Amino acid sequence: MEIKNKVVANKRLMVANRGEIAIRIFRAATELNIRTIAVYSEEDSKSVHRFKADEAYKVGKAGDPLGAYLDWKSIIKLAIERKVDAIHPGYGFLSENPEFAEACEKNDIMFCGPTSDILKTFGDKLSAKKAAKESNILCIPGSDGPVDHVEEAVQMASSIGYPITLKALSGGGGKGIRIVETASELREAFDRARSEAQSSFGRADIYLEKMIVKPRHIEVQIVGDVSGNIVHLYERDCSVQRRHQKVVEMAPARGISDETRAELLNSAVKIGRHVDYVGVGTVEFLVDQSEKVYFLEVNPRI
Repeated sequence: MEIKNKVVANKRLMVANRGEIAIRIFRAATELNIRTIAVYSEEDSKSVHRFKADEAYKVGKAGDPLGAYLDWKSIIKLAIERKVDAIHPGYGFLSENPEFAEACEKNDIMFCGPTSDILKTFGDKLSAKKAAKESNILCIPGSDGPVDHVEEAVQMASSIGYPITLKALSGGGGKGIRIVETASELREAFDRARSEAQSSFGRADIYLEKMIVKPRHIEVQIVGDVSGNIVHLYERDCSVQRRHQKVVEMAPARGISDETRAELLNSAVKIGRHVDYVGVGTVEFLVDQSEKVYFLEVNPRI
């Protein structure tokens, strides 16, 4: 790990998370001779992760056990007070929060993950799509921006052809997706989709895409470092899903040609290089029945 080319070994690492992932990070840090700092909510005062770190500090207020780990301003304040050199967000909670990553950067604290600019790019599905197009990667036909009015959506859907999907701009985890097969269904679903996006993600913005019928959902893991090196860790097939949530992942993906596999791997590395990706990330694609590869999204990961 580095901060502006300075090695963090023998320094101080805070983990802004709890449970199993925090324990794993503490174990790895200890092996690297890095001093570890835990944060915990009032309700987690007896949790194992608190006692696996060299130091531990309570954050948040009683009665809000999860909110404590989302209070990034308090976590940053504590990190400054305790002279923390790096913060690892684990997964969930603050791991994809660009404001938190940016606050770390501004206070000369290493954020163990992608930069705030990368999180901003891939936290918005349309800006991710723009990055893919700039990388000459094929994207699913659809809107290039939020669709605010139902008539605009109907006109666009008739142009690209049904079925289409309405998606929340800030969606994730399989939420905020509606499949629409006719114009009458679209008129009925439009306001509900915007309402669902607002309640689930705090933004009512939705966009529209052509639905790829019976696709393979294949993901490629990439890893990038601060020197600009990007590599892939091959692909996995995540097509077995329930309610847009993956149930089984299989690696390698079976039944695709060598040419399609090469396109998947090369495309993932290509978009990583385009944004100077740092850290580990998942580049997701849909592969249709003729093995045409479409970019879907990028998810930053630990």
